[in-house]
Amino acid sequence: MFDLGTSPAPLVEAQALGRNFPQRQGLLGRARDIWAVRDVTLAIARGETVGVVGESGCGKSTLGRMMMGLDAPTTGAVRFDGRDLDTVRGPDRRRLARRMQMVFQDPFGSLDPRRSVGAQVGDGLRIHGIVPPADIGAEVARLLDQVGLPASAASRRPHEFSGGQRQRVAVARALSTRPDFIVADEPVSALDVSIQAQVVNLLMDLRRDLDLAMLFISHDLHVVRHLCTRIVVMYLGRIVEEGPAAQVFGTPAHPYTRALLTATPSLQPRRREAGFDVLPGELPSPANPPSGCPFRTRCPLAEAACAEAVPEFRQTGPGWQAACIKARPESVA
Repeated sequence: MFDLGTSPAPLVEAQALGRNFPQRQGLLGRARDIWAVRDVTLAIARGETVGVVGESGCGKSTLGRMMMGLDAPTTGAVRFDGRDLDTVRGPDRRRLARRMQMVFQDPFGSLDPRRSVGAQVGDGLRIHGIVPPADIGAEVARLLDQVGLPASAASRRPHEFSGGQRQRVAVARALSTRPDFIVADEPVSALDVSIQAQVVNLLMDLRRDLDLAMLFISHDLHVVRHLCTRIVVMYLGRIVEEGPAAQVFGTPAHPYTRALLTATPSLQPRRREAGFDVLPGELPSPANPPSGCPFRTRCPLAEAACAEAVPEFRQTGPGWQAACIKARPESVA
């Protein structure tokens, strides 16, 4: 989307990324494509945390899985450190996989309840030969300490920990391979608010100390605003706004972003604009999306031209753009 110009070279790039899922209508009906992600272009530099926000079903998790190489894109490509993930095979793919890790939403579901925490954190060390076998125990202890857990935690099983502690274990396991890029998919949504803050602060410290690139997926605008340096807003599989966190949250340029913000009154209690108190209507089905602008059926600013074509991105500031024919940086106060 953007010409990065003098910005740091991206570590991870998605180019015109799309993912569809064929769905058959009835027993003998024809299959039709349902696009979970459409035409997404995104670049993430080292040390940068990009937040992806939007309603449930907008394609956030599918995008994250493609950026990790877990799901193959239907269209477009993902490049990691200049290499197309779809063309890397064998030992080279394994080496790339070591540098990319994922933290999932449910820490209990992503950990094996039958094995000790130490064994699971040590899996990556063994598989990728990060340290000699004799040093694995000490490295596991170091990783647990890095996420604020005692070395004694290694001998315990996941059910013996709180939700926040289990998520710390999941982060330690992700860090075990010494990755350059982490995708965190709703990593705090299942936690109490007080525990969320602890995990978010941990991720901020790790990003700073380890110079990690991170894609942080969440529907919680509070968390995203606190953690992320750049924001991507998705609607019905498409990016509708992207830019620096301060600008996107301060003076959102796209009507959908403004609607998201005004639907979260505790985040910006003074923000109010006629027609943007709530998100009107229902999210359209991805099996039958609207023509033209995907948000037009819920947008109070929509006009006839919005139905004609998917709007091009308009630059609304440095490194900041929105896909709307009326896009402009403006406050909703």
